[in-house]
Order: sequence, then structure tokens, then C-alpha cells
Amino acid sequence: MRSTDALFGSYRPGGSRWHRAGVGWKYLVVLVLTLPALIVQQPWLTAGALAVTVLCLLTTGAPVRATLGVPWALVGLLVVLAAFQVLIGQPALALVVPGNVLLAVLASRLLIVTTRASLLIDALVGAAGRIPFVDGERFGLSVGIMLRSVPFLTGAFYDVRDAARARGLERHWIARLTPVVVRAVGFAQSTGDALAARGLGEGRSAEHVLD
Repeated sequence: MRSTDALFGSYRPGGSRWHRAGVGWKYLVVLVLTLPALIVQQPWLTAGALAVTVLCLLTTGAPVRATLGVPWALVGLLVVLAAFQVLIGQPALALVVPGNVLLAVLASRLLIVTTRASLLIDALVGAAGRIPFVDGERFGLSVGIMLRSVPFLTGAFYDVRDAARARGLERHWIARLTPVVVRAVGFAQSTGDALAARGLGEGRSAEHVLD
């Protein structure tokens, strides 16, 4: 399983109510689940939102590992966040801060696991197009590039890490970071060339970037 799939999940076909629901309703549910907990910052609300989110994910019919599985890197981050809050004398936030991060990740899976990426982007383009002075096509194109870039950069990081480890250079950050930066620059240049060749924003949808 790719690291990005392990964190955000990936689309799983199915016939649950979540799969049949409109994309707009799914976005609304995610906002209702996450925004109150992020704004109020109370342990009881974070815990309640997490419980509801888990129940919703269980009703999608997707494998539990795909909906509720959490990568060890995220577990480590949550532990660090909780420990930091305890150290600064905020024990209540030791649940709230990492809990809200986990809540955002799990709630996003309600969208990603039950909806194709092209539909998610189309919905964002349609919503952005209704906002004055916002070019919906360009916005969707930006989202498409982001969705394509994250897996590439994450994969580059892990490939370089494995290569450095095989050479005994796992402790040398420069040896690990430099190739990732070079790959990122090359990816940005190739993406820019492809966009220029196609004509940025000239009747092109974000789906073409994901092809």
C-alpha cells in the first residue's frame, strides 16, 4: 500500500449510501464533523466527533483497514503532539490537538473512499466557479496538480530513503534530501512544460492533469 493511500485512503467501489450520496452532501458532512471540533477545542466534542466519524466509515462497506487503518508515521506524530501538550501544561489539549488531526484524516476518507477523484475535483470546480473573481478551471487544475504531486513527492522520499539505507547513508540528511529536491524540481519543470504545451486554463479540465 502506498504511503499516501495508507494516510488518506483510496477509492473503493461499493453500493453503500455513502457511495450513492451526492458529492456536495459528502463535503457538507465532512465539514459538520470536523469544523465544530476544530473551533470549540473541547475534549468531549473531539471524542464525540471521532466516534461518529468511525461509525460512518464502518457503514461504507469498505475494508476496515482502508477506512480506519492509521500508518505508524501518523501514530508517532499524534503521540508527539499529545506529549508536547502535556509538557506545556495543557493536558486537555493532549486529546484535542492530536484528536482533531486524526478526525480530519478519518473524515476525509468518507469522501476519498466513496468518491472517484474526478468527481471530487469536478465538484470543487463547480463550487469555485460560483465565487466571483475565481476561475473554476484554474482552481480545479491546481487541485489536480496537488493530487498528482503528493504521491510523487512521497514516493521520491521513500525511494531515496531506501537507497540511502542500502548504502549506509541513512543518517546523512544531505544525502537523503538532495535527491528529493532534484526530483521535485524536475517534476515541477515537466509539469510546467506539459501545462504550457496544453494551454493553461484553455478549456482544459483538471481530469487531464491526472491522466
